[in-house]
This record gives sequence, C-alpha cells and structure tokens, in this order.
Amino acid sequence: MKRRELLATAAVAPLALALPGRGSAGGAGGMPTVLVTADRESHVAALEIATGRVVRRIRTIPGPHSIEEAFHTWAVVAHTGSGRLSIIHAPSLRVRRVIEGFGAPRYTAVHPSRWPADDDPVGTPLAYVTDSARREVVTLDVGRGRILWRTPVPGPARHIGVTPGGETLWTALGTKAERIAVLDLDDPRRPRLVRTLAPPFLAHDIVCSGDGKHVWVTSGDERRLAIYELAGRRPVEVLAADAPPQHVAFRGRSAFVASGDDGTVRLHSHNGTVLNESRVPLGSYNVALSWLGAVTPSLGRGTLALLDRDGGVRSVRQVARAAHDACLVISA
Repeated sequence: MKRRELLATAAVAPLALALPGRGSAGGAGGMPTVLVTADRESHVAALEIATGRVVRRIRTIPGPHSIEEAFHTWAVVAHTGSGRLSIIHAPSLRVRRVIEGFGAPRYTAVHPSRWPADDDPVGTPLAYVTDSARREVVTLDVGRGRILWRTPVPGPARHIGVTPGGETLWTALGTKAERIAVLDLDDPRRPRLVRTLAPPFLAHDIVCSGDGKHVWVTSGDERRLAIYELAGRRPVEVLAADAPPQHVAFRGRSAFVASGDDGTVRLHSHNGTVLNESRVPLGSYNVALSWLGAVTPSLGRGTLALLDRDGGVRSVRQVARAAHDACLVISA
C-alpha cells in the first residue's frame, strides 16, 4: 500500500494527532502522563504532568535509553546496549512486549497515520527505529510488536524525524554526522533511500517542523542549527545556538531547543527568532512536548524540568539517578 492510499484509509477514522487538552483527556477517562527513562535503574518513571508526581515506576529490561510515544497509546523504548525494544502500553502503564533482533537501537519516529489492520478497526501505528550497529532503519508494527522491514543506510543512523505529512524520513548518520540520509515513505512499510546530503556542520538531532515544510538539523560540534526545506540540499537558514549537542521539539510552529551542556532551553518561532530562554539543570539534553508545554530530562542530574508553553520553567522534579529521554502519553 502506498502512502497516499494509507492516508486516505486513515482519514476514515479521525486520529488524535494533537496534544489533548484537559477536557478531552478527562472526557476520555485518561490522564496526560510523562514517561521518563531511568537509564541506570532499569525502569521508566511515569509522572502526572500537572503536578510532576511519580505515579508508577514501570520495570523494564536493563538500559532504557530512548523513548517515543505512538498516538499517546504506546511508547517504544530502545535498549541500545542489549539490542532490544520494550513496548509500553500507556493506558495500563505496563510493558506489553520485548522485541529482539537489533544491533544497537537508538531512536524512534512514528508515522503520522495508522496502518490498516483486519483485527484492529482503528489501525496500528508504524514506527521507524534507527539501528546504528547494523546501519539500518527498521520499520516496526508497534501494536503487534513485529519488525516489518529493514532499510540499509550508508552510516550508523541515530536521530530520526518523519515529516508531518508522512512523505519522507530524515536521519543523521552518526552522533556527529557528516551525512544525513533522506528516505521516501511512499510505501510506509518499506522506506526507500533516495539521497544523502552534507550539513554545514557535523549533524546531531533531526526534527521535522510543525508547518510540514521544513526540517531542523542541530549540530553535534558547533553552536549552530540549520533549517532545510523538504527538498533542499542546502539550508535556507543557519541559526546561532547554545552548546552542542542540541535537541528540538515542535509545538505547532514554535520550537523548543535544549542544550544540556549549557543547561538552557530556547523557545524559537517557526522562522528561528528566539522568543525566550530558560535555565534548566545541566545535562538536560533531550526535550519532548507535554500537555502544558515541554519537558526536558537530565542525564547527569536525573531530574525532569517541566516547562510552560512560553518556555518558562514551571518546576523541576527529581526522577532517578539518570534520566535520558521522555515522552507524553495518556494513561488510564
């Protein structure tokens, strides 16, 4: 099935692609919850987003490294050291499956539409997991916990982003990458490498913007980030940034950019203008959206900083000895 057919099928049932508001979450009987990896303690902490209170610690296999939500119902946890994934079912806050068959799984991006399934009228999410050891992008049926396809790429793929319309997938080929790979998603199950490009610095994080027209690429070795058009080979804008590596999360047309080494989060407009800058605990590298704004966990301090929509720090909570990554789900 091609991408246009998948999107047409998915349009039959409305999808909850936007972050839920207080009313919608309550009406559905769900609670906006942040999941945070406790890398050294073999669990994922679940925090109530409104208060920052830990409501459960979900036991996992050792080394939960990265985590990404799928339609606020599932979370894919990559255990890089053991070459496995854990699939967390958000309503129950439990690990539903452990998937083997990876060398060094790194990061996950989710296709914006569900995949039609005979046994599931809503459809199942498709996720793309980078495997730096095997130099692959692996397509995953999240709901069933099945590997569907492996796409070879010319380097150790790490950070990854999918365009909001599901047209393409971008991945940096390393933590300080000389090349970026672009994959076509006309058939979402089987991504196809179509080109590579050389960024103006050694690339780290890759995030597709909320306007669906641009891709933001951060540097792993310089205080810069670059903005590309989807079909572009050269950036249309290169912006100053804080200490590398930086990570990005989009809320609509605004971008939260975190620098763990400087302990800052900047809020940018869609065109790159800095709107606000806040201090967060050192080691707060990754950043993810939350119901109220954004969150950034600290790998060095084990904290979670909760930010509002304007980029201001609401509170900081101690979560674990080390907290690498986070995502927002809806729990029961």
